[in-house]
Amino acid sequence: HISAQLIDDTAGTTLVSVYDTKNSAKAEAVGAKIAAGAKKVGVLKAVFDRGAYKYHGNVKAVAEGARKGGLNF
Repeated sequence: HISAQLIDDTAGTTLVSVYDTKNSAKAEAVGAKIAAGAKKVGVLKAVFDRGAYKYHGNVKAVAEGARKGGLNF
């Protein structure tokens, strides 16, 4: 499975959370959904924290989906 969260570090709260099954098409959709949720709460720019995961495959697809959705990293 793949998930993404938009977290306000200063307040320590999760603003948007998206979860879906694991494959590249779904991963890109997760990115698009997180971007749409970010717009709803007024966030246009974020930091992409991939943790220990390499930037390829599903992680890259989430980032590309979010960028296509208008979220800037």
